[in-house]
Amino acid sequence: MVLGLLLYSCDPGNFLKEPAKGALSNATLSNKKGVQKLLVGAYAALHPTQIGAASGVPWSVSADNWIYGSVAGGEAHKGSTSGDQPPINSIVNMTVNSSNAFLNYYWVALYEGVTRSNSVLSTLKNANDMTDAEKTEVEAEARFLRGHFYFYLTKMFGKVPWIDQNTTDLKQPNDSLVWSHIEADFMFAYNNLPATQPQVGKANKWAAAAYLGKTYVFEKKWQEAKSILDKTINQGVNSAGTPYKLVHLFEDNFRASTENNSETVFSIQYTANDGTGSIANSRQGDMLNYPYGGPTTCCGFFTPSQDLVNSFKTNAQGLPMPDSYNQSPMVTSDRNVPAEAHFTPYQGNLDPRLDWTVGRRGVPFHDYGPSPGAPWTRDENYDGPYHALKHMFWKATADQYEDRNSWAPGTAVNYPVIRFAGVILLDAEADANLGNLNAARQLVNRVRGRVADETYGDGWVDYTLNEPYALASVGSQSAMTSLNANPGDWVIRTDKHDTFQLLKAPASDPNNWQEYKDPNYKVSRYPAGSPAFATKPKAIQAVHFEEKLELALEGHRFFDLVRWGEAKQKLDAYYQYEGSQLGFPDVAGASYSTKHDVYPIPQQQIDQSVQNGKQTLQQNPGY
Repeated sequence: MVLGLLLYSCDPGNFLKEPAKGALSNATLSNKKGVQKLLVGAYAALHPTQIGAASGVPWSVSADNWIYGSVAGGEAHKGSTSGDQPPINSIVNMTVNSSNAFLNYYWVALYEGVTRSNSVLSTLKNANDMTDAEKTEVEAEARFLRGHFYFYLTKMFGKVPWIDQNTTDLKQPNDSLVWSHIEADFMFAYNNLPATQPQVGKANKWAAAAYLGKTYVFEKKWQEAKSILDKTINQGVNSAGTPYKLVHLFEDNFRASTENNSETVFSIQYTANDGTGSIANSRQGDMLNYPYGGPTTCCGFFTPSQDLVNSFKTNAQGLPMPDSYNQSPMVTSDRNVPAEAHFTPYQGNLDPRLDWTVGRRGVPFHDYGPSPGAPWTRDENYDGPYHALKHMFWKATADQYEDRNSWAPGTAVNYPVIRFAGVILLDAEADANLGNLNAARQLVNRVRGRVADETYGDGWVDYTLNEPYALASVGSQSAMTSLNANPGDWVIRTDKHDTFQLLKAPASDPNNWQEYKDPNYKVSRYPAGSPAFATKPKAIQAVHFEEKLELALEGHRFFDLVRWGEAKQKLDAYYQYEGSQLGFPDVAGASYSTKHDVYPIPQQQIDQSVQNGKQTLQQNPGY
C-alpha cells in the first residue's frame, strides 16, 4: 500500500479520475445480463461468511444459526474449550451485550444481503431489454431473498430498520417490527414466481408460500398460516417440479448425494472443491463443527447436549416423553469413561432420528465405524462426548463432498432453511392453536410415520453401517481373537449381528473386545384418543416437542422457544440440568430474562447511526 501511494504521488491527476477497477456502473448493469449477475450476487449473500469482518470468523455468521439458534437454545454446548472463541460464551450463558463482535458481523452480513437484493430491484427498472414478465419474475426472486434476510434479522434482533430499493437516507429508525414488509415480499414472490426453476437451488412459488406461512406462524396469525400451509402441503412442488413429500429415509435430507429431493423447500446450496482454492462455498460457517481428533481432526465445537439426547427417549408405547425425558435413567453417556474401558450404550427405547442427528459412543458414526465418543472431544468435562451429525459428510464419498482447501474442512451438505417436514409441523402448530386437535395429531403422525413405519427398518442406524471400513467380518469369537488388530479397530460378527471393537491389546483376549449391540428403536404414531392431543395445551406441547426432535441441530430451537413464550421456562430448566446437575461449566449459574428474547443491537451500528447529534437506532430494552 505504501509503495502504491509513492508511485501515484507524482500522478498528474488522471489516476483519481479513472473508475475503480472491478466496479461496474449502473448503465453497464441496467440490462438483462447485468440484472441476472446482480441476482446471482444476491443469492451469494446466502453464503455470508466472506462478507466484511466476518470473513475472519465465518462461524459468526453461519447460515444455519448453530450459535444463535442451537447452542443458545440448549441443543448443544459451544464445545472445544472455554478459552476458544470466547464471544460465544456470553451467548451461551445469557450475559451477551451489544459490544459482542459476532453480533455486528451478523448484522452487517444480513444487511449486505438486503443491499444486494435492493440493487437488483433498483437496477431492474432501467433494463430496457427485458419484458415486463421477465422483470416481474426477477423482482419476485429478489423480494424473496430480501424477505429471507429480513426474516433472519427480525427473529434475531426484533425491531430493525427497513431499507428498500427506494430508500435514500439509510439512517432509518428501528421503531417498529417489519413483519408486514416481510409478508409483502413473500406474498409478491408467491404470486409471481414460477413453480419450477432452471436451477433447483433457486426459490420457486412454493418456497415463497412456505416462507409466508412461516412468517404468519411467527406472528401467530394462525388462520392465515393454515390457509397457505395447507396449499403448500397439498399442491406444492420443489424447484425441479417434484411434488413435496417426505423422503423415505430421514438421513437423505442430510446427505450430499441425496439432497435437493422431494422434501426440499428452500435450501442453501453448498459445493466442495469448486476450484476457488477456498471453502467459501462449502458450508464454511460449520468448519469448526467436526469431532476433534476424529475423521477431520478439527475442531470439537457444536457438541450436542445431554438434554437433547435424552429427548429422543420413548416410552413403552414408542411415544415421546416431553414432561419426563430428563428423569432417570438418562441416555447413557460415556463422559469420563476412558477409551480403553468397557462402555455399554443405552438399551432403552429410542427414536431412531437420534442417531442420524447425534454421534454417540458405540453407534455407527455414518460409515466411519462406531463413534468413540469422548476421545473425539477436546475437553469432555466442558463439552461432553457427543457430536453433531447433520452436516457431516460420509467417508465413502469424502473425496467428492469434503473440501480440504482450508485449515478446517468444508462440506457440500446443503443447509435446509425450510424442508417439507418443517412445513407439516408448522401447519400442525396452526391447527393446534386453532383447536383443530385431531388435524394436528394427524399432521404430527405424518412426520412420525416416516420412522414409525415398519418398512423404515432398513433405514435405521445398525451395525451394517460399520461394515465398509471394518477390519474384517468374522463368524465367531475365535476368528475375531485371531486377528492382527490394534486398539480402535472394529470387526463385524456375523454370528452376533453386532460390532466388536478392540479397546486395548492384546486382541487375543476376548475381554479386551467391546460388543456394541444395535440401538433399541421403538417409535409409533399417536393413536386416536391419545391423551397427548386431548386438550389444546397438550396438543401444542406435543407439536412443539415433535419440532424439537425432527428439526434438532438445524438452528431453530432458540427462536422457536422465544416465539412460543417458553424460553425462560425451558432454558432455566436446561441450565439447572446441564449446569447444576451434570456440571457443565458453560451454563452453570446461567439465568434467562425476557430481555434475551432478542439479541442486543450491535453498539457499533448504534454509534454509526448518529444523525444531527441523535442516534437513529435505539437499543433493545434491558441492554
